[in-house]
Amino acid sequence: MEETFIHLVPEGIHQVRLSNYGPGIFTLASTKSYVKKSIRKGEWYVDGIQATSGTLVSESGLIEWRKPIELPSIPYPLKIDIVFEDEYLAIVNKPAGLVVSGNRHDTLENAAYGQIMITAMVDSLPLARAIHRLDSATSGLVIMAKTQSARKILGDMLERREIEKEYQAIVIGEMPERGILHEPIQGKDAITRFETLNVVHSLVSGRLSLVKLYPETGRTHQIRIHLSQAGFPILGDKLYGDPNFLLRHKGLFLCAVKVNFTHPVTGKRVEASITAPAKFSRFLDGELRRYMKYSTD
Repeated sequence: MEETFIHLVPEGIHQVRLSNYGPGIFTLASTKSYVKKSIRKGEWYVDGIQATSGTLVSESGLIEWRKPIELPSIPYPLKIDIVFEDEYLAIVNKPAGLVVSGNRHDTLENAAYGQIMITAMVDSLPLARAIHRLDSATSGLVIMAKTQSARKILGDMLERREIEKEYQAIVIGEMPERGILHEPIQGKDAITRFETLNVVHSLVSGRLSLVKLYPETGRTHQIRIHLSQAGFPILGDKLYGDPNFLLRHKGLFLCAVKVNFTHPVTGKRVEASITAPAKFSRFLDGELRRYMKYSTD
């Protein structure tokens, strides 16, 4: 069994090698090495003809990725919190430390296998597929499609920025009340709006801010990079944060707390939300208590 992803090459593209053009056009094929590997397996087609890495693509060309569906022999044994589910999609709360998908057993998709019900629709997927990713260290809401058509429509909505997402994070420093972070990432436009909810004193960090974040684009590590560039790295960020402020066994303080979009089939508005993990409030309360107890200011 396989699932087919389709991409129409836009205007302005002329004679570009598939191995160079392909990375990123599909969510699940984001790296050049992965694209080249799947091309060698014979999974990619251009205008109906099986492609090689050297196949050239131009505007109006039709690219197909016929990806085999590999079902886990057994589900990954982890209870998943299902926030919303119907015949076409599900929204789940991914715990921190778990990858969404990939060539390994311990993934969100494999954990959801057997917990999210298989639909009776004619284009039912054998297991629910995530339509977007969260970093392993990030917790929170992930939208999963249960049918081929829902997956295609939701993927298109994601590209058109029609799926609204809200995150919460604890950052080091005192952020402004609200604003927009607008800096390109790897040469691509990237926009993140933010609103500060609370600022507390900290003996170690000086100030800590609890912020809401609204990414208007979906670049890899966008929120983490933008906050680091602005001088307010996320607490616990091993990649973009200050190594002096890494907390042992606390993890990254970033959570996707809300999604809002139009249902791909019913047309009704779908909104799902969760509360940020308890560690957020516990840590801020603890920092404030320590500051009030030991500060000499």
